[in-house]
Amino acid sequence: MTRLPSPYLSYQQALTQALQGLLASRQGFLYNLLRYHLGWVDQRGQPEEATPTPHLPSMLALTSCQALCGSFQPALPVAAAVELVYNFTLVHGDVQAGRADANARPSIWWVWGPAQAINAGAGLHALGRTAVMGLAQQGMSPERVLQAVQALDRACLALCEGQYQDLTFQDQLMVTLGQYDDMVRRKAGALTGCAAELGALAAGADDAACARFREAGILLGMARQVSQDITDLWGQRGDGMTASNVLNKKKGLPLVYALETGRPAVKRDLGAVYLKRVLEPADVARLIQILDQAGARSYAENRAKELAGQALAALEETGLTPEGRRAFQDLGDWAREGGA
Repeated sequence: MTRLPSPYLSYQQALTQALQGLLASRQGFLYNLLRYHLGWVDQRGQPEEATPTPHLPSMLALTSCQALCGSFQPALPVAAAVELVYNFTLVHGDVQAGRADANARPSIWWVWGPAQAINAGAGLHALGRTAVMGLAQQGMSPERVLQAVQALDRACLALCEGQYQDLTFQDQLMVTLGQYDDMVRRKAGALTGCAAELGALAAGADDAACARFREAGILLGMARQVSQDITDLWGQRGDGMTASNVLNKKKGLPLVYALETGRPAVKRDLGAVYLKRVLEPADVARLIQILDQAGARSYAENRAKELAGQALAALEETGLTPEGRRAFQDLGDWAREGGA
Protein backbone atom coordinates (compact mmCIF):
# COMPACT_ATOMS: atom_id res chain seq x y z
CA MET A 1 0.00 0.00 0.00
CA THR A 2 1.28 3.48 -0.84
CA ARG A 3 2.24 5.43 2.28
CA LEU A 4 -0.26 8.04 3.45
CA PRO A 5 0.99 11.61 2.85
CA SER A 6 2.64 12.88 6.04
CA PRO A 7 0.11 15.68 6.79
CA TYR A 8 -2.51 13.01 7.39
CA LEU A 9 -0.55 11.03 9.98
CA SER A 10 -1.79 13.33 12.73
CA TYR A 11 -5.33 12.73 11.47
CA GLN A 12 -4.87 8.98 11.83
CA GLN A 13 -3.43 9.28 15.33
CA ALA A 14 -6.31 11.47 16.51
CA LEU A 15 -8.84 9.14 14.89
CA THR A 16 -7.36 6.09 16.62
CA GLN A 17 -7.63 7.86 19.99
CA ALA A 18 -11.25 8.77 19.27
CA LEU A 19 -12.10 5.18 18.32
CA GLN A 20 -10.38 3.79 21.41
CA GLY A 21 -12.37 6.24 23.51
CA LEU A 22 -15.64 4.97 22.02
CA LEU A 23 -14.76 1.40 23.01
CA ALA A 24 -13.00 2.12 26.31
CA SER A 25 -16.01 1.40 28.53
CA ARG A 26 -17.33 -1.55 26.53
CA GLN A 27 -16.25 -4.95 27.80
CA GLY A 28 -17.00 -8.51 26.71
CA PHE A 29 -16.32 -10.95 23.91
CA LEU A 30 -18.00 -8.94 21.15
CA TYR A 31 -15.85 -5.89 21.82
CA ASN A 32 -12.71 -8.01 21.93
CA LEU A 33 -13.61 -9.13 18.41
CA LEU A 34 -13.93 -5.50 17.34
CA ARG A 35 -10.64 -4.56 18.98
CA TYR A 36 -9.01 -7.55 17.30
CA HIS A 37 -10.28 -6.48 13.88
CA LEU A 38 -9.07 -2.92 14.50
CA GLY A 39 -5.63 -4.28 15.38
CA TRP A 40 -5.53 -3.37 19.07
CA VAL A 41 -5.55 -6.87 20.65
CA ASP A 42 -4.57 -10.40 19.68
CA GLN A 43 -6.86 -13.44 19.49
CA ARG A 44 -6.68 -13.84 23.29
CA GLY A 45 -7.73 -10.25 23.89
CA GLN A 46 -4.25 -9.15 24.95
CA PRO A 47 -3.03 -5.69 23.90
CA GLU A 48 -1.04 -5.69 20.70
CA GLU A 49 1.04 -3.02 19.02
CA ALA A 50 -0.07 -2.46 15.45
CA THR A 51 0.33 0.28 12.86
CA PRO A 52 -3.14 1.73 12.20
CA THR A 53 -4.33 1.35 8.63
CA PRO A 54 -5.62 4.67 7.27
CA HIS A 55 -8.78 4.45 5.16
CA LEU A 56 -10.04 6.91 2.58
CA PRO A 57 -13.52 7.61 4.07
CA SER A 58 -12.27 8.79 7.46
CA MET A 59 -9.37 10.73 5.93
CA LEU A 60 -11.84 12.44 3.60
CA ALA A 61 -14.03 13.53 6.52
CA LEU A 62 -11.09 15.08 8.33
CA THR A 63 -9.60 16.63 5.20
CA SER A 64 -12.93 18.23 4.26
CA CYS A 65 -13.31 19.80 7.67
CA GLN A 66 -9.72 21.04 7.78
CA ALA A 67 -10.02 22.56 4.32
CA LEU A 68 -13.12 24.55 5.29
CA CYS A 69 -12.50 25.70 8.86
CA GLY A 70 -8.77 25.24 9.41
CA SER A 71 -9.09 22.35 11.89
CA PHE A 72 -9.95 18.66 11.59
CA GLN A 73 -10.98 18.30 15.24
CA PRO A 74 -14.70 19.12 14.76
CA ALA A 75 -14.99 16.19 12.33
CA LEU A 76 -13.56 13.51 14.63
CA PRO A 77 -17.04 12.16 15.60
CA VAL A 78 -18.06 11.71 11.94
CA ALA A 79 -14.64 10.39 10.96
CA ALA A 80 -14.98 7.76 13.69
CA ALA A 81 -18.47 6.96 12.43
CA VAL A 82 -17.47 6.37 8.80
CA GLU A 83 -14.36 4.46 9.93
CA LEU A 84 -16.49 2.07 11.97
CA VAL A 85 -18.98 1.66 9.13
CA TYR A 86 -16.16 1.05 6.66
CA ASN A 87 -14.79 -1.66 8.94
CA PHE A 88 -18.27 -3.18 9.13
CA THR A 89 -18.12 -3.56 5.34
CA LEU A 90 -14.65 -5.11 5.57
CA VAL A 91 -15.73 -7.72 8.13
CA HIS A 92 -18.80 -8.71 6.11
CA GLY A 93 -16.81 -8.55 2.89
CA ASP A 94 -14.31 -11.06 4.27
CA VAL A 95 -17.18 -13.48 4.84
CA GLN A 96 -18.72 -12.89 1.41
CA ALA A 97 -15.40 -13.31 -0.42
CA GLY A 98 -14.12 -16.13 1.79
CA ARG A 99 -10.93 -14.20 2.63
CA ALA A 100 -9.01 -16.00 5.35
CA ASP A 101 -6.68 -13.08 6.05
CA ALA A 102 -7.34 -9.43 6.80
CA ASN A 103 -4.54 -6.92 7.36
CA ALA A 104 -1.87 -9.64 7.36
CA ARG A 105 -3.54 -11.81 10.01
CA PRO A 106 -6.53 -14.17 10.21
CA SER A 107 -9.90 -12.50 9.65
CA ILE A 108 -12.65 -12.69 12.25
CA TRP A 109 -14.69 -15.26 10.35
CA TRP A 110 -11.65 -17.51 9.87
CA VAL A 111 -10.95 -17.60 13.61
CA TRP A 112 -14.43 -17.42 15.16
CA GLY A 113 -16.69 -18.40 12.27
CA PRO A 114 -18.96 -16.50 9.86
CA ALA A 115 -21.83 -16.14 12.35
CA GLN A 116 -19.70 -14.23 14.85
CA ALA A 117 -18.16 -12.18 12.01
CA ILE A 118 -21.62 -11.10 10.90
CA ASN A 119 -22.44 -10.22 14.50
CA ALA A 120 -19.21 -8.22 14.84
CA GLY A 121 -19.91 -6.36 11.60
CA ALA A 122 -23.38 -5.42 12.85
CA GLY A 123 -21.80 -4.17 16.07
CA LEU A 124 -19.40 -1.95 14.14
CA HIS A 125 -22.32 -0.50 12.18
CA ALA A 126 -24.29 0.26 15.35
CA LEU A 127 -21.26 1.90 16.97
CA GLY A 128 -20.82 4.00 13.85
CA ARG A 129 -24.31 5.44 14.22
CA THR A 130 -23.62 6.06 17.91
CA ALA A 131 -20.40 7.92 17.08
CA VAL A 132 -22.25 10.51 14.99
CA MET A 133 -24.10 11.61 18.11
CA GLY A 134 -20.82 13.02 19.34
CA LEU A 135 -21.59 16.05 17.18
CA ALA A 136 -24.20 17.10 19.76
CA GLN A 137 -21.50 17.27 22.44
CA GLN A 138 -19.73 19.82 20.27
CA GLY A 139 -22.76 22.10 20.33
CA MET A 140 -24.26 21.18 16.96
CA SER A 141 -28.01 21.66 16.74
CA PRO A 142 -30.27 18.58 16.92
CA GLU A 143 -31.45 19.27 13.36
CA ARG A 144 -27.90 19.14 11.99
CA VAL A 145 -27.05 16.03 14.02
CA LEU A 146 -30.14 14.32 12.60
CA GLN A 147 -29.04 15.41 9.12
CA ALA A 148 -25.69 13.70 9.72
CA VAL A 149 -27.34 10.48 10.91
CA GLN A 150 -29.64 10.46 7.89
CA ALA A 151 -26.67 10.97 5.55
CA LEU A 152 -24.86 8.01 7.12
CA ASP A 153 -27.94 5.78 6.90
CA ARG A 154 -28.51 6.70 3.24
CA ALA A 155 -24.89 5.91 2.47
CA CYS A 156 -25.09 2.53 4.19
CA LEU A 157 -28.20 1.60 2.25
CA ALA A 158 -26.66 2.67 -1.06
CA LEU A 159 -23.51 0.74 -0.20
CA CYS A 160 -25.52 -2.43 0.38
CA GLU A 161 -27.34 -1.87 -2.91
CA GLY A 162 -24.00 -1.64 -4.68
CA GLN A 163 -22.68 -4.74 -2.95
CA TYR A 164 -25.80 -6.63 -4.06
CA GLN A 165 -25.14 -5.55 -7.64
CA ASP A 166 -21.48 -6.52 -7.42
CA LEU A 167 -22.30 -10.01 -6.14
CA THR A 168 -24.97 -10.42 -8.83
CA PHE A 169 -22.46 -9.50 -11.53
CA GLN A 170 -20.35 -12.53 -10.58
CA ASP A 171 -23.04 -14.76 -12.08
CA GLN A 172 -23.36 -12.72 -15.30
CA LEU A 173 -21.05 -12.91 -18.26
CA MET A 174 -22.05 -9.52 -19.69
CA VAL A 175 -22.01 -6.36 -17.57
CA THR A 176 -22.14 -2.98 -19.33
CA LEU A 177 -19.99 0.02 -18.49
CA GLY A 178 -23.14 1.86 -17.44
CA GLN A 179 -24.08 -0.94 -15.04
CA TYR A 180 -20.56 -0.96 -13.64
CA ASP A 181 -20.61 2.82 -13.03
CA ASP A 182 -23.96 2.59 -11.24
CA MET A 183 -22.71 -0.26 -9.06
CA VAL A 184 -19.39 1.34 -8.15
CA ARG A 185 -21.00 4.73 -7.43
CA ARG A 186 -23.07 2.98 -4.77
CA LYS A 187 -20.65 0.37 -3.46
CA ALA A 188 -17.45 2.44 -3.47
CA GLY A 189 -18.73 6.00 -3.68
CA ALA A 190 -21.58 6.19 -1.20
CA LEU A 191 -19.53 6.06 1.98
CA THR A 192 -16.71 8.27 0.72
CA GLY A 193 -19.30 10.77 -0.48
CA CYS A 194 -20.98 10.69 2.92
CA ALA A 195 -17.60 11.13 4.64
CA ALA A 196 -16.75 14.27 2.69
CA GLU A 197 -20.27 15.62 3.22
CA LEU A 198 -20.14 15.02 6.97
CA GLY A 199 -16.71 16.60 7.23
CA ALA A 200 -18.09 19.72 5.54
CA LEU A 201 -21.15 19.66 7.78
CA ALA A 202 -18.95 19.43 10.90
CA ALA A 203 -17.09 22.51 9.65
CA GLY A 204 -20.36 24.45 9.47
CA ALA A 205 -20.80 24.43 5.68
CA ASP A 206 -24.22 25.11 4.19
CA ASP A 207 -26.27 22.49 2.36
CA ALA A 208 -25.03 23.51 -1.09
CA ALA A 209 -21.38 23.15 -0.10
CA CYS A 210 -22.09 19.84 1.66
CA ALA A 211 -23.66 18.53 -1.55
CA ARG A 212 -20.56 19.49 -3.55
CA PHE A 213 -18.29 17.76 -1.06
CA ARG A 214 -20.53 14.68 -1.22
CA GLU A 215 -20.17 14.53 -5.02
CA ALA A 216 -16.40 14.99 -4.78
CA GLY A 217 -16.21 12.17 -2.24
CA ILE A 218 -18.29 9.86 -4.42
CA LEU A 219 -15.99 10.45 -7.38
CA LEU A 220 -12.84 9.85 -5.32
CA GLY A 221 -14.33 6.61 -3.99
CA MET A 222 -15.05 5.50 -7.55
CA ALA A 223 -11.49 6.38 -8.61
CA ARG A 224 -10.11 4.31 -5.75
CA GLN A 225 -12.26 1.31 -6.72
CA VAL A 226 -11.15 1.45 -10.34
CA SER A 227 -7.53 1.48 -9.17
CA GLN A 228 -8.24 -1.50 -6.92
CA ASP A 229 -9.80 -3.31 -9.89
CA ILE A 230 -6.49 -2.89 -11.72
CA THR A 231 -4.49 -4.16 -8.75
CA ASP A 232 -6.82 -7.13 -8.30
CA LEU A 233 -6.02 -8.25 -11.84
CA TRP A 234 -2.40 -7.28 -12.37
CA GLY A 235 -1.22 -7.30 -8.76
CA GLN A 236 1.21 -4.98 -7.05
CA ARG A 237 4.01 -6.66 -9.01
CA GLY A 238 2.05 -6.91 -12.23
CA ASP A 239 1.75 -10.70 -12.08
CA GLY A 240 -1.97 -10.99 -11.43
CA MET A 241 -1.55 -12.94 -8.21
CA THR A 242 -3.32 -10.87 -5.58
CA ALA A 243 -5.35 -11.77 -2.52
CA SER A 244 -8.61 -10.85 -4.23
CA ASN A 245 -8.01 -11.68 -7.87
CA VAL A 246 -10.45 -12.74 -10.54
CA LEU A 247 -10.79 -16.36 -9.41
CA ASN A 248 -14.15 -15.46 -7.83
CA LYS A 249 -15.34 -14.03 -11.20
CA LYS A 250 -15.75 -10.47 -9.96
CA LYS A 251 -16.32 -7.96 -12.74
CA GLY A 252 -13.77 -5.17 -12.43
CA LEU A 253 -13.66 -2.28 -14.87
CA PRO A 254 -10.90 -3.67 -17.13
CA LEU A 255 -12.92 -6.83 -17.72
CA VAL A 256 -16.20 -4.96 -18.22
CA TYR A 257 -14.51 -2.66 -20.75
CA ALA A 258 -13.07 -5.57 -22.73
CA LEU A 259 -16.36 -7.47 -22.74
CA GLU A 260 -18.32 -4.46 -23.99
CA THR A 261 -15.89 -2.85 -26.44
CA GLY A 262 -13.50 -5.63 -27.46
CA ARG A 263 -13.37 -7.23 -30.88
CA PRO A 264 -15.41 -10.42 -31.37
CA ALA A 265 -12.28 -12.52 -30.88
CA VAL A 266 -11.60 -10.84 -27.53
CA LYS A 267 -15.17 -11.43 -26.34
CA ARG A 268 -15.01 -15.03 -27.49
CA ASP A 269 -11.74 -15.68 -25.66
CA LEU A 270 -12.97 -14.01 -22.48
CA GLY A 271 -16.19 -15.98 -22.63
CA ALA A 272 -14.26 -19.23 -22.99
CA VAL A 273 -12.46 -18.48 -19.75
CA TYR A 274 -15.50 -17.28 -17.81
CA LEU A 275 -17.78 -20.11 -18.90
CA LYS A 276 -15.60 -22.52 -16.94
CA ARG A 277 -17.29 -23.51 -13.73
CA VAL A 278 -14.14 -23.03 -11.64
CA LEU A 279 -11.26 -20.76 -12.59
CA GLU A 280 -7.67 -21.75 -11.89
CA PRO A 281 -4.48 -19.65 -11.64
CA ALA A 282 -3.58 -20.50 -15.25
CA ASP A 283 -6.89 -18.96 -16.32
CA VAL A 284 -5.92 -15.71 -14.62
CA ALA A 285 -2.71 -15.52 -16.66
CA ARG A 286 -4.68 -16.08 -19.86
CA LEU A 287 -7.26 -13.51 -18.84
CA ILE A 288 -4.62 -10.85 -18.20
CA GLN A 289 -3.06 -11.58 -21.59
CA ILE A 290 -6.41 -10.99 -23.29
CA LEU A 291 -7.03 -7.79 -21.34
CA ASP A 292 -3.59 -6.46 -22.24
CA GLN A 293 -4.30 -7.05 -25.91
CA ALA A 294 -7.61 -5.18 -25.56
CA GLY A 295 -5.99 -2.13 -23.90
CA ALA A 296 -8.18 -2.63 -20.83
CA ARG A 297 -5.59 -1.64 -18.27
CA SER A 298 -4.77 1.70 -19.87
CA TYR A 299 -8.48 2.45 -20.22
CA ALA A 300 -9.05 1.79 -16.51
CA GLU A 301 -6.01 3.85 -15.49
CA ASN A 302 -7.27 6.79 -17.53
CA ARG A 303 -10.75 6.40 -16.08
CA ALA A 304 -9.38 6.56 -12.53
CA LYS A 305 -7.49 9.76 -13.36
CA GLU A 306 -10.60 11.22 -14.97
CA LEU A 307 -12.73 10.51 -11.90
CA ALA A 308 -10.15 12.06 -9.58
CA GLY A 309 -10.06 15.16 -11.79
CA GLN A 310 -13.84 15.42 -11.72
CA ALA A 311 -13.73 15.22 -7.91
CA LEU A 312 -11.50 18.28 -7.73
CA ALA A 313 -13.68 20.11 -10.26
CA ALA A 314 -16.73 19.48 -8.06
CA LEU A 315 -15.13 21.58 -5.33
CA GLU A 316 -14.40 24.61 -7.51
CA GLU A 317 -17.11 26.83 -5.99
CA THR A 318 -16.76 25.82 -2.35
CA GLY A 319 -14.20 28.46 -1.41
CA LEU A 320 -11.34 26.03 -0.94
CA THR A 321 -7.94 27.59 -0.36
CA PRO A 322 -5.03 26.46 -2.55
CA GLU A 323 -3.79 24.49 0.46
CA GLY A 324 -7.16 22.76 0.80
CA ARG A 325 -7.26 21.91 -2.87
CA ARG A 326 -3.74 20.52 -2.71
CA ALA A 327 -4.70 18.37 0.29
CA PHE A 328 -7.58 16.85 -1.67
CA GLN A 329 -5.35 16.22 -4.66
CA ASP A 330 -2.75 14.49 -2.46
CA LEU A 331 -5.44 12.32 -0.87
CA GLY A 332 -6.84 11.44 -4.29
CA ASP A 333 -3.37 10.50 -5.56
CA TRP A 334 -2.84 8.33 -2.50
CA ALA A 335 -6.16 6.58 -3.05
CA ARG A 336 -5.43 5.89 -6.73
CA GLU A 337 -1.91 4.63 -6.00
CA GLY A 338 -2.96 1.92 -3.57
CA GLY A 339 -4.53 3.63 -0.56
CA ALA A 340 -7.05 1.66 1.45
